[in-house]
Amino acid sequence: MSDSIHFELVSPERLLMDIAAASVVVPGSEGDFTVLPGHAPVMSTIRPGVVEVMETGGGEPSRLFVRGGFAEVTSEGLVILAEEVIVLADVSREELQQKVADAGEDVEDARTDEEKRLAIEALARLTELAEAKS
Repeated sequence: MSDSIHFELVSPERLLMDIAAASVVVPGSEGDFTVLPGHAPVMSTIRPGVVEVMETGGGEPSRLFVRGGFAEVTSEGLVILAEEVIVLADVSREELQQKVADAGEDVEDARTDEEKRLAIEALARLTELAEAKS
């Protein structure tokens, strides 16, 4: 048995990761699960949350916020097709707090039902991201 799994993370825009990983924690819709070498085949939907990737060389895990998608574990490895991916190291806590505050104001300032719906969705996305960063 190998000491790593082949891991690919794909967003609608591009292939974000294509590496050998020691383990990957996936925010499945039924709860988080960790994929290790030799994992049984499985397919799962993904809820908004953090994917934590431990590369085979050790060190600190990479933490990426995903907003939904699918994960498939096969004998070849793990593939995550994510709706949206944000590298948590690229976003500051202060910046997120300001964006959440601004989005809250946008909800209050919305004039039509459609504007309000879109503002609420944006606020929910930013709140999920801020919680993941904490």
